[in-house]
Formats: sequence, C-alpha cells, structure tokens
Amino acid sequence: MSIRRTTAAAAIGIAALLTAVGAQAQTKAFDLTPEQAGRVHTTKVDAAIAAVSPGFKFVKDGVFTVGVSVGDPPLNTYGSDAKTVVGTDADLASLVAESLGRKVEFVPVAWADWPLGLVSGRFDAVISNVTVTEARKERFDFSTYRQDVLGAYVALNSPIQSIKEPKDIAGLKVIVGAGTNQEKIVVEWDRQNVAAGLKPAEFLYFDDNGASQLALVSGRADVEINPNSRLAYAAAVSGKTRPVGVINGGWPLTADIAITTRKGSGLADALTLAINALIENGTYRKALERWNLTAEAIEQSRTNPPGLPKV
Repeated sequence: MSIRRTTAAAAIGIAALLTAVGAQAQTKAFDLTPEQAGRVHTTKVDAAIAAVSPGFKFVKDGVFTVGVSVGDPPLNTYGSDAKTVVGTDADLASLVAESLGRKVEFVPVAWADWPLGLVSGRFDAVISNVTVTEARKERFDFSTYRQDVLGAYVALNSPIQSIKEPKDIAGLKVIVGAGTNQEKIVVEWDRQNVAAGLKPAEFLYFDDNGASQLALVSGRADVEINPNSRLAYAAAVSGKTRPVGVINGGWPLTADIAITTRKGSGLADALTLAINALIENGTYRKALERWNLTAEAIEQSRTNPPGLPKV
C-alpha cells in the first residue's frame, strides 16, 4: 500500500469510492480460465517506450518480466489450471507490457522475497499490491496505479449503514487482520472512543478468509474491516455481504499502490507514462471493472509520490 497527504479532494474521493463499491457489490462470476478471453488489450505507447532509460536492460528481450505474489484474489491468483496468473494486477501488467511493445511474463515470488528478487534482477518490476512508503523509496522507484483503501463490509441483513469514523465502531464486534495496518487504525479508533466515553469495540481474528466470512454472515461479527479488494471480491462472488464504508489505507493520510522498480533504474517514468495513457484511453478502468475494483481507480499515475512516513 502507499500514502499521500490527505486533502479536501481526497475526502470527496472517499464518498465517490463508497458509491462505486456499493454499486459493484453484487453476485458476479469471475473469469479464472487460463485463456483470459475477457482480458483488455491496448496498443504501443511511443512516449512510454522512448522514456525507458537507454541504460536500462530488461531481463528478457521483448518481454516485460513481472514479479507477483500469488494467492490473493482479485489481485493476483492462479487460474483454473492452477498455474496461469490472473487478476487485476495481472491485467495491468499485461496492459503495461503491451504499452511498451512487449509480452508479459510473470515470476511468482513470496511477498517477503520480492525486494531481493527485484534488486537481484530476477524481474523488471513488481506489480503485487505494494504500498509506497518513504522507507521503500530509499531503495525503489514507484509508479502509482491504484488507491489503497480498506473496506468495511457487513452481512446483507445487517442494520449497519455506515462505517466511516471512529464512533461508528463503538460497541461492535470487528473482524480485522492481526498485525496489519488496518488493525492499527481500528485499535486507534477504539482508543479514541473509549477516551470519549463510548463503548469499546471487540476485535475478532481468524486464520483464513472463509472463517471470517462465515462469522460475518452468521452474525458472530458485526463488521469486517480489511483490504477492500478482497472484501469486494468476496461480496461479488457470494452476494451475502455488502459495503458500508471505505477507509484510507494510511489513515489519517491516504495511500497509493504502485508498480515497484529498482531505484534509479530508469524505468519508473516510462511506466507512469504508460499507466496514464491507459487511463486516458479507458482500458485502465475496463481492467478494474473486470474484477469489481473500479472503486480503487486513480485519476492520474505519479512517479514517487509522498509515501507512508517512517515509523
């Protein structure tokens, strides 16, 4: 996830995000076939190709090699053949590759290992839900392509209509990931509530997504607050949950997800140009629509924006 400073425009964007997420939370079948017949395509972007530094050497001729952490739909997951990488990030990687006049090739990598893989030259870039942080900017360059937002989801029959500020979770049973950024946010919200004399929240932790979804729809929990992408996907597939809010992933700041490249390699500006061309020609939004994630769309890609501050 990545961060940029909060502005009035960002606040307006939150409302737009909630509207978009709500409109998309409906039962939907996703294409997980290896053929990916519905994948969006584009044409070469000469300006992006020209912006690649003369000193940059791709891992393979004619190929854009991308490191991906697989297993978190709808971002990057394996298709029905258990080997083809599909998802939102995979679609974006394919579009960027085509913009550069290249084919895309994925290199699955454990999340903890992508920095070493990138620095050692195993792949040209990482497209795997990486947040821009000031610490990471010391070692890597970034080209933003999606907002980093958390979603608040409830069961369809829940009386809860809105989760957008600390007081909204007072007295609720909240599912959240242990040791995550979202846990830090809701724990801080709870601290503020208790200090203000409101009822404390109860936090629930589960080992897998299926268990958390079951707890939510069965009424053992009131709300789940976790990455919007995963919860939006689950809501679309099952039709049993609905969104009631989105929260900045870097609250009280806002956050961006970005393509990650080696620091000073000379590729980041080219990727930013490619993404902006995709935004302008409409293929970017179509790619997000395929996976129920238009709520996380950005209006413009930026190279190395302000990131999550160092702790």
